[in-house]
Amino acid sequence: MEPKKKDREGFFLEVPLDASRVEGFSPDAAVKVVARPCDGPLLEQVVKFSKNGAGVAAFRFEKHPGALALFVGPADASAEEVTGMQTLSLNVSTSQWQGSSGLSLSPVAISSYYWHWWLFWCRTFTIRGRVVCADGHPVPGAQVCAFDVDWFFIWSSTQQVGCATTDINGAFEIKFRWCCGWWPWWWWRYRSWELDPVLSDKIHDVLTKNPPPDPLGPVASSLPSLAPFANLLPFEGSQLARSLKPDDAGQLEGLRASLMAKLPASAELESLHLWPWYPWNPWWDCNPDIIFKVTQDCVTPGAVIVNETVKDTRWNIPTSLSVTLTANEKACCLPHCPDPHCCPDGECLVVTQVCGDPINDIGGNMGAAATPEGYLYPNAVAPGTAAYNGDRPFAGVIPVERNFGDILNVDYLEFEFFDGGSWQPLPPGGAVNFKRRWLETIGFTTGDAAFNFTNISGHEVVETRERFEATGGLPGWNVNRFWLVNRDLLVALDTTKFSDGPHHFRAVGWQFSGGGLINRRVLPICGTELHNEFVLMFDNRVITAVGHPASHNCGGVHVCTLEPDTHISAVRVNGVNVDACDTVSGKEGNLEVDFMVTDPDGHLAVYSLIATYGLNLSVDLLSLPGATITALGMGTQVGPTYGEALGQGASQPHWYGGKYRLTVPASEAFPEPCCYQLELRGYKRTIVGYQASPVVFTCEHGFAYANLTEYTLGVGIC
Repeated sequence: MEPKKKDREGFFLEVPLDASRVEGFSPDAAVKVVARPCDGPLLEQVVKFSKNGAGVAAFRFEKHPGALALFVGPADASAEEVTGMQTLSLNVSTSQWQGSSGLSLSPVAISSYYWHWWLFWCRTFTIRGRVVCADGHPVPGAQVCAFDVDWFFIWSSTQQVGCATTDINGAFEIKFRWCCGWWPWWWWRYRSWELDPVLSDKIHDVLTKNPPPDPLGPVASSLPSLAPFANLLPFEGSQLARSLKPDDAGQLEGLRASLMAKLPASAELESLHLWPWYPWNPWWDCNPDIIFKVTQDCVTPGAVIVNETVKDTRWNIPTSLSVTLTANEKACCLPHCPDPHCCPDGECLVVTQVCGDPINDIGGNMGAAATPEGYLYPNAVAPGTAAYNGDRPFAGVIPVERNFGDILNVDYLEFEFFDGGSWQPLPPGGAVNFKRRWLETIGFTTGDAAFNFTNISGHEVVETRERFEATGGLPGWNVNRFWLVNRDLLVALDTTKFSDGPHHFRAVGWQFSGGGLINRRVLPICGTELHNEFVLMFDNRVITAVGHPASHNCGGVHVCTLEPDTHISAVRVNGVNVDACDTVSGKEGNLEVDFMVTDPDGHLAVYSLIATYGLNLSVDLLSLPGATITALGMGTQVGPTYGEALGQGASQPHWYGGKYRLTVPASEAFPEPCCYQLELRGYKRTIVGYQASPVVFTCEHGFAYANLTEYTLGVGIC
């Protein structure tokens, strides 16, 4: 049928639509009709309907279009997307034109099936939320990206659906359009794949507990394939080795039934929608499954502060979703005063934490429990327990922070320490220069302000944050600009400029007038008349071969230090000495190892003694059922942890270690004939701080001070 004649040139096509038989039809709804010529761009028309369900799409072509394909789909999908959907389609052949310049097709009937699917195939989703630190403080200026995630066996694939930047309150909103109903080949073309360690571990755990009759095959590609099921499927190797293709989608359900007859059932893997435990057709997923990745340009540009994996997936989210994302320790949070009573202002200050640890947990300071010698951190080590990370000294460059409130009427701060006779200025370099980083909420840019120690009137002082703000150093402060990093940093102390031992510190306030310092006063602790004062224990270590026992052979795996020191002095099997690199013919009798773990400062934390052998195998010698540890005259507490040593008579906070003998049946220590390497490790309790940059201060709460001794022997080998 040829359309009505009009004053126009070219070729014309009319596509009538009939929705009169759609159950629940509404003329307010619309659809999109897309024409795809063999040669030329896609053409599209949005069609609205009359009350009786009639509509028409009209297309004009500059030249004869020849054969073409027509697609009818949801109005809010793009023309290209409609061609990739499993939707209503028809072909127009060249012969249908019959030499005419116009063609009107018979009405295309729309069924209720397609009509109702189209209402869900493309929808707008909104995700609103906040990014906060673990303490609830907001994370501003962070980029939040949401991803739809899918997976096939041990491979996962993510598709970014939208990103947004958090505001000053850490809030964000992401709006995105999500479509479904794709042909598998269309869905596949937009996905990238990678091996997923989380999925791999979960599957490994299930198959280890309940292995299938034939083991899974090796994985040699980051793209999904059936290679892992080589022993479970009756296919040729070439079919299994290649990566999966969209054309394989139709076979997967049949293969799933075959595989599940051999694989163990798993409610956990089924709940993860993991193939083959669960059917796989993600092209029909009309509600995305969302994970988040959040980055922030604060201390380190592009630092990842939230990085969710498949185990964090939010399944089939609604069109409106609210989330709260908790950032890791790399995030910069906007500080705030949660309670004005806890953030006093005035000519006073309160030291709140050192290296991120509350000052009230550091013995000898106000609010801390009474402890031996008054410098212990923390105070929770119970004698006789396996604790090893309490009562810890400090080393390196350590940041000291104060309360959130403002210091009033103070322009500069000077720091003093008590040398045992009187208060003195800090030694040269005892306080390090630093920077504070600010955030500009208009555009979310950052900048740094330097706070350097300067000699004024013969005193090494640093400008207070409050004076810097008051004199225009931070325009728009507390309106458009906020301190993001080091806002409440009081001082960063370089502990290497002090002797080891306890040290008392205090802050002195000065005003600035006429080019000099005036009105000196020791600032009180807020809410009291007591002078501010805090006490810390320092314990830096020295690394040098001078004075280190030559028999300990430092310079390889062993560090040339006594803080701590480790050594294996003798090894015997069945009463016979075994020198390093020697072998013994069998494993009769006992293994005896004479060893030493010491720390001259008494801050030993823990030691371990393991034997490694074979291919990635090891034996924890100290935990074997037949193992005993005895002291050899030097140190009566065998530990092997600090808490256990306290229960054995060590005097808190000191455990110096000593010389010990491990006795254990050789058959337990050496499970099979092999070469064994004994590895003796000792650790100190010291918290070590570092200044990575003028802005960045970090503290190692693990065990930065450690030592290692290795000793190799052969058992039951020629």
